[in-house]
Amino acid sequence: MIIHSHFDVNEKGHLSIGGADAVELAREFGTPAYILDENVIRANCREYLRAATEEFGADALPLYASKALCFTGIYKIAAEEGMGVDCVSGGELYTAKAAGFPAERIYFHGNNKTDRDIRDAMDMGVGRFVVDNLDELTAVSAEAVRRGITQGILLRITPGIDPHTHRAIVTGNVDSKFGSAIVTGQAMDIVKKALSTKGVELIGLHCHIGSQIFDIEPFADAADIMVRFIADIKAECGFEIRELNLGGGLGVRYTEDDREIDYGSAIADIAKIVRGYCAEHGIRMPRVILEPGRSLVAAAGATLYTVGSVKEIPGFRNYVSVDGGMPDNPRYALYQSQYTAIVASKADAPRDYRATLAGRCCESGDLLGENMLIQKPCRGDVLAVLVTGAYNYSMASNYNRLPRPPVIMVKDGKARVAVRRESYEDIIRNDVL
Repeated sequence: MIIHSHFDVNEKGHLSIGGADAVELAREFGTPAYILDENVIRANCREYLRAATEEFGADALPLYASKALCFTGIYKIAAEEGMGVDCVSGGELYTAKAAGFPAERIYFHGNNKTDRDIRDAMDMGVGRFVVDNLDELTAVSAEAVRRGITQGILLRITPGIDPHTHRAIVTGNVDSKFGSAIVTGQAMDIVKKALSTKGVELIGLHCHIGSQIFDIEPFADAADIMVRFIADIKAECGFEIRELNLGGGLGVRYTEDDREIDYGSAIADIAKIVRGYCAEHGIRMPRVILEPGRSLVAAAGATLYTVGSVKEIPGFRNYVSVDGGMPDNPRYALYQSQYTAIVASKADAPRDYRATLAGRCCESGDLLGENMLIQKPCRGDVLAVLVTGAYNYSMASNYNRLPRPPVIMVKDGKARVAVRRESYEDIIRNDVL
């Protein structure tokens, strides 16, 4: 086992992913390539659904946060496992529709939904709009009135929580592009406005405090603030919120230094806190919605590369260059995100070679990690970066006109293509001469 139980070393001394030999996968599908263990994704979905319904009640619903990893196959898995999904763009909605995902189980997010987004979502019949601000409330109302429908909505609220994670992935503090803050009075203002606005029905509230959080305390603080706000709404407006979306954000183990979280236990702890606060403030337990994304898919993934050059600079550092980089994984360039890397063809050897993993782009910042301990590589070796199922394919680009890698789904040791590798023809397809 390497970091997670589905990463192991087989009898050939090669890295195995979900029972499939990583070196053989690289030979069959080429590199770079994203590999996903389908069984891990399904098991995580089932654990979230089990824990949510047992701890919060039968009507609780985990939503898969599409932005973590979006392609038609992932929506088919979410549908089959009984999940809802949240979508944040017209493109994610279109992908969910193409996959046949039930529209009534879609929650439509985003802080700047365009008029087309709003029309497309209503055409699909999405179950809930998560309305971010007053301008959006007006726009959703106008389109619903024009159609003669009443659209169910949640309002995105910022509870003012700092979960002590990376600044770029904090979303629940007051100074945020997302939602309406309670402490400024804007949250109560938008609630009152929604209650008097035609074409919409206020059903619930949404909050999301950030990502890659390993402690329960920030979730407890957010739950306390949100339940108090629900009680204030009841006292001031005579209206009781029926649905509380607590967002996502539970952390994932990327390296040996990270803690492993038992998601079922974490959900049980959060549920106990929410029930206690509801009793304390005299409100009925609302239907609870959760939004896991990273914690469903990140650990399921690995990215395979082929080593090109090994450059040793005496007194400085060792560079190991691979045939991918920031176009297929921009997270180190953006956040200095830490990963575990393995030379897949030498997985049984000691990881005692310290190196900087460099991508192939014409960019000094094109790195996948620094000061990483790996097996000593040579040109042609297959190298794997682990736990890349979230925010890798979904954030990939064609920088330097590099084609995006394929997504290969592994189930019970057997592999299939879930998303084809882009070609050079794909890259110029929309160019006009």
